[in-house]
Amino acid sequence: MRHTLSVTVENEPGVLSRVAGLFSGRGFNIESLNVAPTLEEGVSHMTITTIGDEHIVEQIVKQLRKLVTVIKVVDMVEHKAVEREMVLIKVNAEDAKRAEILRIVDIFRCKVVDVSVDELSIEVTGDHEKIEALINMLSRFGIKEVARTGTVAMKRALQV
Repeated sequence: MRHTLSVTVENEPGVLSRVAGLFSGRGFNIESLNVAPTLEEGVSHMTITTIGDEHIVEQIVKQLRKLVTVIKVVDMVEHKAVEREMVLIKVNAEDAKRAEILRIVDIFRCKVVDVSVDELSIEVTGDHEKIEALINMLSRFGIKEVARTGTVAMKRALQV
């Protein structure tokens, strides 16, 4: 099962290395990793996506909490959350196929960010399933390159 971990850490040298080392040292894989500063001075937010059963992810969370520089760890599977990823996709787009590709771009609410004679660069933002569906749809045209940001996540506000 896919898990998204929200990890708040002290922003100091070596934190990323220690977190990545925890995963690799125990044979866990990081599917995606996104790190950025928060509004609080000296604090960063990591969003880590990994795949594993409940027991494995529970062990990961426990090990992360033991790291001195980790302030808070939340498994987003346990909460209602908003997850997004931004992807740039460069796809073959010869004249005969360009209109069909542009229809797909419109359906998925993407944005064309670069155009050349025989290719389009597309920007898409969405959850993991939307990104995978778009990549599957565009693969028949020939995808030349993909650049992904990795998942970012935030707990949803409490509903009244």
